[in-house]
Amino acid sequence: MPRSAPLSERNPLAFGLAGIALVTLWRVALLPFNTTDLFVDEAQYWFWGQEMAWGYYSKPPLIGWILRLFTEIGSDATFWIRLPLPLIHGATAIVLMLVGRRLFDPAIGALAGLAYVTLPAVALGSLLVSTDTPMLFCFALAMLAWLHLTERRAAGWAALLGAAIGVGLLAKYAMIYFPLTAALAALAVPRARISGRDALIAIAVALAVVAPNLAWNAANDFSTLRHTGDNADFEGFQFRPWDLAEFIAGQFAIAGPILFAAWIVGLGRIRADWRFAWLAILSAPIFAIVSFQALQSGANANWAAAAHLSVTITAIAVLRGHKRLLAFSFAIALVITAALPVAAIFADTWRAGGSNLVLKRHVGQAAISLRAAEIARSENLDTIVSNSRTFLADLFHTLRDDGFTIYATPSEGFPPHHYAQKHALTPGPGDILYLARRAEPPTCRDGSTAREIDRWRPEIGYYTRDVFAFRIPRSCWFDSDGA
Repeated sequence: MPRSAPLSERNPLAFGLAGIALVTLWRVALLPFNTTDLFVDEAQYWFWGQEMAWGYYSKPPLIGWILRLFTEIGSDATFWIRLPLPLIHGATAIVLMLVGRRLFDPAIGALAGLAYVTLPAVALGSLLVSTDTPMLFCFALAMLAWLHLTERRAAGWAALLGAAIGVGLLAKYAMIYFPLTAALAALAVPRARISGRDALIAIAVALAVVAPNLAWNAANDFSTLRHTGDNADFEGFQFRPWDLAEFIAGQFAIAGPILFAAWIVGLGRIRADWRFAWLAILSAPIFAIVSFQALQSGANANWAAAAHLSVTITAIAVLRGHKRLLAFSFAIALVITAALPVAAIFADTWRAGGSNLVLKRHVGQAAISLRAAEIARSENLDTIVSNSRTFLADLFHTLRDDGFTIYATPSEGFPPHHYAQKHALTPGPGDILYLARRAEPPTCRDGSTAREIDRWRPEIGYYTRDVFAFRIPRSCWFDSDGA
């Protein structure tokens, strides 16, 4: 190779690592200037990490553990809560680069790693806390371990495969797609088979890792599993083509239109090349399952996120000989990658017509919590209660150092969210500040009455309807005997 050749051809590994490092550094460097509030799910994941457990109401525990680690290193500021996101995505890109390198060649591996770290969804996911982020790292690591095991038996790689699956399940139950699709690929593609001994090792390690979470579910009314089942919302087959179309459009948005179209083209190579067949089986069934879900009850685009690791490698392999198209794809991705962290800096001021903000979904929550704190202080109250998960999530984070005790309203039957499950109001004396989204206060079981002390309508942000503040006796939610 002549020295005048580009680095991507002379040393693909160095080229890939340098590109991934630069993108990750860009994201980390701009993160301190991000003006977005924690979204309700982000604040909830942070709160989980304050109470270390083997499981939580709606998700497995890994995301809470990760956020706890980083906030212990730094602080509970949003920078430290979000810092692990670009770092984990960068690590996932490196692992995917190794997968592409082993499956095809070093150049495809390097380009696949760069394509992943600049995916539109990864650009967004590097700004917002998501359980997909650690799950995707584990999925990529499982792909790499599996590939090694197709070449030779190795107990170490088998143990790593099992650990990747187990830890991935602790991140998000969608990790179950890997063992299911990998087993299907082994049945259909002889070159993609691993030894029975290695498979048993992997299964044993995965079960050992995930067993404490299953035990936690058993001890907590299977709340995480029940929530996952509720998301599926299967009540007989329905026909919702617009939801399916929206889900499919979402896949083009996640990967970028050129890469996802190239993956579709790559499906035509599965008969001629076992590598395309293996990648197709690790992705197409996931799209099929979630498409069915979308057709019958709707589905979020990210529910098929695990499939996009295979999509990325397949697309790069298809586009390798189409340099202009590949360059155009990277150009689109790099513009989005560069722009999103900058947009987050101006989240509290950026308007594009109309009175609300472009990123309204990610601002305004802290302002509601701070006003609730002012009202509580003016009433000499130190306890704030709400029945809104949205309000509670931010109250716990924004007012974490302000001396307030925060509770969810008590609920009967299966609790509607984590706060009602673990932080429901208990009987006691005195009054509380009740923060609500409705003008009607609760009907008190003990016969006491509520007094409205304030109402306001936030002008900007995620929630722009009326907010109501009531002063209510704490005993309102309980019978006269405190039950």
